[in-house]
Order: sequence, then C-alpha cells, then structure tokens
Amino acid sequence: MSHPAQTRLPIRFYSTSLSGHGHRVHLFLSLLDLPFEIIEVDVAEGANRSAAFLALNPFGQIPVIDDNGTVLSDSNAILVYLAKRYGGGAWLPDDAHGAASVQRWLSLAAGQIAYGPCAARLVTLFGAALNLETAQAIALRLFTVLEAEFAASGQPFAAGADATIADVAAYAYIAHAPEGGITLQPYPHLRAWLRRVEVLPRFVAMPSSRVGLLALSY
Repeated sequence: MSHPAQTRLPIRFYSTSLSGHGHRVHLFLSLLDLPFEIIEVDVAEGANRSAAFLALNPFGQIPVIDDNGTVLSDSNAILVYLAKRYGGGAWLPDDAHGAASVQRWLSLAAGQIAYGPCAARLVTLFGAALNLETAQAIALRLFTVLEAEFAASGQPFAAGADATIADVAAYAYIAHAPEGGITLQPYPHLRAWLRRVEVLPRFVAMPSSRVGLLALSY
C-alpha cells in the first residue's frame, strides 16, 4: 500500500523562517517525511493581514497549513492533526497516561514556554513591547523544573522513552533561549534532551539570530 502522502498534493505550509511556532510545524513535517511547500509570509510587511491570508486564519497568525483543502491554524493543533493523520500512532500515544503526558507539554508550550523563552526572544529579536526581565525569570523557573524532571526520570524525551509531538512543540524556543538572553549552561539534562531531538532523522533547525547572548559570540 502506498504512503497516503504519495497520492496527494504537497501540504501548503504558511509561515516565516524565524517563527518558533512555525518551526514546530516545519520540523514535524520533515520528521514525518511529508511532501510540503513552504509559503513565506512577510509578517513585517503585513502579509498576515491581507484578505487572502485572513481567509485562511481570521486571527492573522502563522503558521497555517492547507492539506488538500483541510486548513488548520495554531501550531499545537496542527501537530495533533499531523500526528493523527500521518503519524501512525508513534507521535501521539493513545493510552491515557501517554496522551496526558504529551498534553502537559503542549500546555507548557502554550504557557510557560510562550511567556518565558519565547517572549524574551520576541523582545530581543523583534522589539516586542514585553517585559524582558519577567520573561527571563519565567524561563529560568521553567528550566529549573524541567532540568530536575529530566534528571529524576532518566527518560530521554519529554513524554517518555520515545519522541512525540511534546518534543516538537517544546524544542525551538528552549533551544533558542540564548537569543532572549537566557543561558542554558546550568541545565545539562535539558541540553542533552535538545541534542537528542537534534539527531532525530530529518531534523531541521530554525535559523539562529545574533541577538541576546548570541550577539556576544560574534
């Protein structure tokens, strides 16, 4: 039987290369080895507010996918869809504990990760009108908790022994925390988890930017 993606048109993926939310989807499309077409949305020029884009997502937010007429926005929702549609059960467990463990990380991605390392990077990279010190403090508390959890559990990935969409959702903004002025050096178990994600087959990186701590490296 042929892979379902082989008989369908490529998924249209609307995003921008510096979006961590977009990177979640880009990474997962690649990990699943799905055919897709990247459509760069020039947010700085307001392309996400055009009538054509608002027809895809009335909130004017990226990322968005169009999977042969199935249009979805919200990065975590897209991950769930792709896992259920194409993941064969490997990326989103069906058992109660496994599903809950993944959901906890999706909630972290929309909560502390968004308000911590993501928000700090928004300030340093895009000049967002957010409180940098508050965002950095949230990130440090989060990283301290995650470091202790990885150390105590010994599990290689966020939700257990195998990679899931929990890892995909959490990776980008934690990996790029130094761009928001947040060092990862005190967290060896967290850094080891990042390395394990990065050696997954067909991993793709999000471009780094010379801001925050990375500005000091050049």
